[in-house]
Amino acid sequence: MPKYEVIIYWSAEDKAFVAEVPELSGCAADGETYQEALANVEVIIQEWIDTAKQLRRPVPKPKGRLVYA
Repeated sequence: MPKYEVIIYWSAEDKAFVAEVPELSGCAADGETYQEALANVEVIIQEWIDTAKQLRRPVPKPKGRLVYA
């Protein structure tokens, strides 16, 4: 599995943890727990890549950490 940066945060509005992949536009998932959100987004990442390939769209190479403290 490619190593894209995943940002996970609690959404009070959704009452769930949200996992976003900044390098893959629109790629996100949620879950009741941190671990569930991470597991769900791993599935979505692969689906995002598979769909992009089917549509012959470019798949960005993982850049690693995008945000610096």
